[in-house]
Amino acid sequence: MRWDNLTGDGEAAAPALFSTDAVVRRTFDTPEFRGITFHEIRARSIVNRVPGASRMPFEWTVNPYRGCTHACVYCFARKTHSYLDLDTGRDFDTQVVVKVNAPELLRRELAAPRWRGEHIAMGTNVDCYQRAEGRYQLMPGILGALVERANPFSILTKGTLILRDLELLRRAARVTDVGVSVSVGFTDSALWRTVEPGTPSPERRLDAVRTLSEHGVPCGVLMAPVIPFLGDSPEQLRATVRAIAEAGATSVTPLVLHLRPGAREWFTAWLTRHHPRLLKRYDALYDGGSYAPKWYQRRITGMVHDLAAEYGIGPYEPGAHRAVPDPAATPDPADSPGPAQLSLL
Repeated sequence: MRWDNLTGDGEAAAPALFSTDAVVRRTFDTPEFRGITFHEIRARSIVNRVPGASRMPFEWTVNPYRGCTHACVYCFARKTHSYLDLDTGRDFDTQVVVKVNAPELLRRELAAPRWRGEHIAMGTNVDCYQRAEGRYQLMPGILGALVERANPFSILTKGTLILRDLELLRRAARVTDVGVSVSVGFTDSALWRTVEPGTPSPERRLDAVRTLSEHGVPCGVLMAPVIPFLGDSPEQLRATVRAIAEAGATSVTPLVLHLRPGAREWFTAWLTRHHPRLLKRYDALYDGGSYAPKWYQRRITGMVHDLAAEYGIGPYEPGAHRAVPDPAATPDPADSPGPAQLSLL
């Protein structure tokens, strides 16, 4: 979706990000937002269809933000910033587009006769619970709109801010299929500090998994990315799967690092600064394109699945259910609360 699709209704399409009156640029002089510019816009649409050629297992997404202060050096969504005449490196981390009308727009689009109540995935481009959400608070309105229509949805996040909306998630799970997944690719703290500098630590993310699970919201872990030569040793994989299991995750699904254009250049620059000895090995492993070779992906997947079985969890399987208690009901241990289906991304 290009910038001219993000301008307000009736506004003339602008060829570049900064030349339209529909954009309000805002900065906040607080430590967590210092150096970051937020571009507040009124979007024209919020429910987006995934391109048919995509590998994603869902058809519709909602993304209230573009750009992400998580600043993950490998983020595949970096390329999308080039569509806005911004660079895919530093600008992606510090120039964040905020669709301030996302909740009201979603209510309108879900109410349209053409909408058939299909599953909506969130957090699939950039994180809907990145730090900006703490200030703009778009997700409560978005979740509220989905609950009103009993529309199925899933969320993928690295943000612990999702716990703020725990009761909304519980309410949603009583009326529709809800999938929640937290991304934790590794537990190595030194690696985390350099490769995912704007995210909560892996330990805090796993604490969020534990809290969600303890409060009746099923939560899986997308073990992503598994980073070749830095986070893929048998010892590292075991430590990560063990921590995921101890957090009470319902499932663990590994995903090896992929390096699409935009992300590849930024990741390579990071690799040059921090691990120059690995450059040739990465060139060899990814010489076929954006994805690691099938043999490598199969090896990592097999190892993680074996470890998951050892620790009593496994990959996500469609149809898995977890009971979600209704706090409004009279407590009775003999009652059987209604199930909610986990729809992992």
